[in-house]
Amino acid sequence: MIPASTTFDQSTLASMIDHDPLVQRYRAFFALFDWSLLPDRDADRAWPGPVPHPLSTYIKVLLIKVCEQKQYMTQVRTFLLEHPLLVHDLGFRLVLDPDGPYGIDLQRTVPGARWLRHIQQTLDRRLLQLLLAGTVHALQEEIPGLGETIAVDVKHISAWVRENNPRESIKDRFCKDRQPTGDPDCRVGVKRSTNLEQPDGSTKVRKEYLWGYGSGVVSALTADYGDVVLAEHTLPFNEGDVSYYLPLYRQTVATLQAFPTYVAADAASSRMVCVSNLCPSWWHRRRSPQSACSSHL
Repeated sequence: MIPASTTFDQSTLASMIDHDPLVQRYRAFFALFDWSLLPDRDADRAWPGPVPHPLSTYIKVLLIKVCEQKQYMTQVRTFLLEHPLLVHDLGFRLVLDPDGPYGIDLQRTVPGARWLRHIQQTLDRRLLQLLLAGTVHALQEEIPGLGETIAVDVKHISAWVRENNPRESIKDRFCKDRQPTGDPDCRVGVKRSTNLEQPDGSTKVRKEYLWGYGSGVVSALTADYGDVVLAEHTLPFNEGDVSYYLPLYRQTVATLQAFPTYVAADAASSRMVCVSNLCPSWWHRRRSPQSACSSHL
């Protein structure tokens, strides 16, 4: 039910929401996801208790953070406060205020930046994988043969720690035994390795280090839809590229309910494909994807 206020009645407020360009844009975007896959509330929240905002609403806020290219949660919250009609439409548990122009108390309705950061850091990634799998299933109905050819790659993600800031004066900033206090889960690894030729003709290797993570992705390139992500697996940055392949491949097979025919990888990821030679029959086994995954991985 849409609240009413002393400024706008319910019908006027409903019409404003339906015709707001920003609301329309995000309605169209969020309609691409199957939100019925998500539970109504966090399973860790005790019953009974205060009714929390839906998990789908928090995920929508995180998607808005990406779409609007906001770097900080304080910026995301400010963005929401500046667009009260969007707040109405996101599914928040509205705190009514008839004296407010939009019928709600925006400051009390929109969670604080600290709580939004907590949600971002602790959100169960399996919920996001459910949404990803649901999107892939919907695309399979639209794109025949989706996933027959896949590409695998790993991209670094910089941790938000002062050790990665070259302007900070830190001794032994990339020492693996000195864990950054800003992110206890990140690890140091080699971002880039370059061979430098010396004046005497010898070669010296220069390595660029980074505290962070590696995000492995499986994608399929299609003519009409572009690049479609099929699976994702993130590990600390000290893990080698070969560590990503089997989890990514297993996730891809489970999502597609079929085995890819061709796998492409760049030079840095080529070792991942070679892992399949450890069990060649696994690739060509004429069994269901579920049984293959359970018996060989």
